[in-house]
Amino acid sequence: MDPIRKLAEKYGLLVVEDACQAHGSEYKGKRAGSLGQAGCFSFYPGKNLGAYGEAGAVVTPSRDLAEKIRIFRDHGQPRRYYHEVVGWNGRMDGIQGAVLSVKLKYLDQWNNQRREKAGLYRQWLSGVDGLTLPEEADYARHVYHLYPVRIKNRDQAIEALAEKGISCGIHYPLPIHLQKAYAYLGHKSGDFPVSEKVAAELLSLPMFPELTQAQVEYVAASLKAIVESP
Repeated sequence: MDPIRKLAEKYGLLVVEDACQAHGSEYKGKRAGSLGQAGCFSFYPGKNLGAYGEAGAVVTPSRDLAEKIRIFRDHGQPRRYYHEVVGWNGRMDGIQGAVLSVKLKYLDQWNNQRREKAGLYRQWLSGVDGLTLPEEADYARHVYHLYPVRIKNRDQAIEALAEKGISCGIHYPLPIHLQKAYAYLGHKSGDFPVSEKVAAELLSLPMFPELTQAQVEYVAASLKAIVESP
């Protein structure tokens, strides 16, 4: 974030953080969402801090920006029936706020549990040839919304793990430049080889606070056996 903010300052740009999978994570002692002019969080049920339905929030230290966002999310109204701009209905319903206000109290605890499970994965999977694990910078605190590893023959590995009763995910299978929505840009396979290679190799292992040590050990042992099998 330091070079990004330096570049923004040089050219008079604003920094908007996509912190949608980073609830409680830290960069040099500062929480994600507090490093730019605004930070955006998703509270989709599967997030580290999740509601019971669709929800999200924007955080900002700017009172003026906060007021503009409030107006935009309520049909462009600073007060009812008076529309200053064309906005939309982006209001979070009350039940989601109620759920989040309770779950927020447990966010740090749940993040610590995720970190514990990530540490176990690293303990049991470090040094396995053909497997690349996520890294945590010494100036950062990761909250492991996901635990993605890189592995060749990813699709075969998913099938083999499924046979052992282990469900994994793929985040994300198709790079942006190959999405149909961006076909008008004219990109083709091979234009961004690193993105394409990563998309073909990423495998998200089970990760949630309630995982037991035995479950993590079973996943790690199963994956290690698959990777090391001839």
